[in-house]
Amino acid sequence: MEPVYRPVIAFALGVLKTMDWRVTVSGAEHVPREGGAVIATNHVGYLDFVFVGYGARSQKRLVRFLAKKEAFDHRISGPLMRGMKHIPVDRFGQAGRALTLSIEALRRGEIIGMFPEGTISRSFVPREGKTGAARMALEAGVPLIPGAVWGTQRILTKGRPKNFRRHIPISVAFAPPVPHDPDDDPALVTKKLMTTIEDLTARLQETYPERPRDEADSWWLPAHLGGGAPSIAEADALAERERAERAARRAREQDR
Repeated sequence: MEPVYRPVIAFALGVLKTMDWRVTVSGAEHVPREGGAVIATNHVGYLDFVFVGYGARSQKRLVRFLAKKEAFDHRISGPLMRGMKHIPVDRFGQAGRALTLSIEALRRGEIIGMFPEGTISRSFVPREGKTGAARMALEAGVPLIPGAVWGTQRILTKGRPKNFRRHIPISVAFAPPVPHDPDDDPALVTKKLMTTIEDLTARLQETYPERPRDEADSWWLPAHLGGGAPSIAEADALAERERAERAARRAREQDR
């Protein structure tokens, strides 16, 4: 029984139809029809989880995503997140709790979705991944499925105004599970995972059916492809500054 998740899916499908966001999914057969699995993808926009979850629909699977604890604390999104059985990540508290809850869910046969980069990449190029996805898959003994999403940054992403324009194409892709054995080094498995995610992302960028209309519209295309997104170095510097500001804000709150 999914008294919250299924109505939310129905609402999301209604929005997709109304906005005519044309979602193309490839490789969905790599998502298992039963049993636990970890889906790990790149992260370019706030709605990535919606479209990654959409990509698993043909396999009749619901994906439980790891999300920031702040989303669970919100008076509106909190009840929805808990009702859909997503998993909170407390970045400043018991971060290991999310890993434990995820492994328990995987052993129950759930699919866990996560973004190994930990945050949206402003450069829209996959950055170094954290080992959480690999550690979950290794500990639970489940498939680790790489994925990629592209086009969602045009709707809602970090540092840009929202753009609910109709007819935006969205591409989602999955690849075969990353091979792993229980005693493998999570760092090495993560490296293989991120290499595949990078390849998938590059493929989606190459085959994406639209290009920027003009220079002002080129912000959603990576710099190395001639777009106006921040370079990797610029994006990394912005991310580091944001981390420092969050840490300082957290310290001030704890001192009160």
